[in-house]
Amino acid sequence: MDMINMKFAQGGSTVSVEVPAGTTLLEAAHSNGIALEGACEGSLACSTCHVVLEQATYDAVLASQAVADEENDMLETAFGLTATSRLGCQVIATEKLQGASVRIPSNTRNTA
Repeated sequence: MDMINMKFAQGGSTVSVEVPAGTTLLEAAHSNGIALEGACEGSLACSTCHVVLEQATYDAVLASQAVADEENDMLETAFGLTATSRLGCQVIATEKLQGASVRIPSNTRNTA
């Protein structure tokens, strides 16, 4: 099984992780003890797993993992939304994320 190496940046610290390809960013964070809320457990019903990708990574991921209308609707409720924001439950670790840095915003907005 291919392993994907990436970094999660949060609150001034960075954690390097290695996860199997096919893992969502939310699952990757949880399996490595990284605080990424995911209140709806990945069911696309909140924005608490909001992450920010670097522009080049966002562009590469977008080529194969388009942002669905439902994700866009949830992103509109996210704290600190940027042009390269995605929901961690919707982004799957592939070779396009190899070596990428994923930033977790300092706050979340749980509207549930």
